[in-house]
Amino acid sequence: MSKLSIALATYNEAENIVDCLNSVKDIAGEIVVVDGTSSDDTAKLAKKLGAKVIVEPNRKNFHINKQIAIDACQHPWILQLDADERVSPELAEEIKEILSQDPKTLPVAYYLKRRNYFLGRWMKKGGMYPDPVIRLFQKYKARLPQKNVHELMEVDGEIGWLKNDLLHYADPTFSRYLKRSNRYTTLQAETWLKENKLSTGLLTILNYFTFKPTLRFLEIYLRHKGFMDGFPGFVFAVYSGLHLTTSYVKYWEKKKTGQKLSLKTDWD
Repeated sequence: MSKLSIALATYNEAENIVDCLNSVKDIAGEIVVVDGTSSDDTAKLAKKLGAKVIVEPNRKNFHINKQIAIDACQHPWILQLDADERVSPELAEEIKEILSQDPKTLPVAYYLKRRNYFLGRWMKKGGMYPDPVIRLFQKYKARLPQKNVHELMEVDGEIGWLKNDLLHYADPTFSRYLKRSNRYTTLQAETWLKENKLSTGLLTILNYFTFKPTLRFLEIYLRHKGFMDGFPGFVFAVYSGLHLTTSYVKYWEKKKTGQKLSLKTDWD
């Protein structure tokens, strides 16, 4: 059986890191954690569970730290995780089956179906499931471009699919959702500022306050059947539209005030 490396980038994930690492203890040949100089016990807890911990600055584009973790892995297969994710027992067994086969006969990377937990509910619609992410791959066959936080892995070869779910506890509470949304809207505003293509005229303002948010809401709530997820589905659709408006306000503020791009990396 081929050995598996687990790669994570963390920052202040003491509440999550133990459950995350325990979910892979039966399949991990090694665990590599790149910690962004956490102020809590994340690194200490990871070390206690046998992880190799590398301390780095907490970069806003956390894909940079993820790639550092990937590069530090030593085994033929790598599973890249976030601290708020859990490998289900069924997924762990499926990964074991992959590791038992000749890698030359397999795809070089796999999509995992991620099941998202939002406001006390496992979401089934609204584009939140199966939420495919490339996470399992052969070493040297996949990497993160590190250009933005929503990018997919670049893969050199065939990509397959695993059947069982990766569990994602990103937003169990609304306050955590808002905290993460604040991070992503700031990053979106700064991306627009770098590109310097977006207007601050009246038509653009109306577009980002009315048409674009409305279209996104309708796409998530009606086209992708978010209404089937009850009140959490409605909340997700509404705030996904407001994500565009919030990002634009932050962009407008920086553009009008001549504000430089933020160098702050502590998102708490």
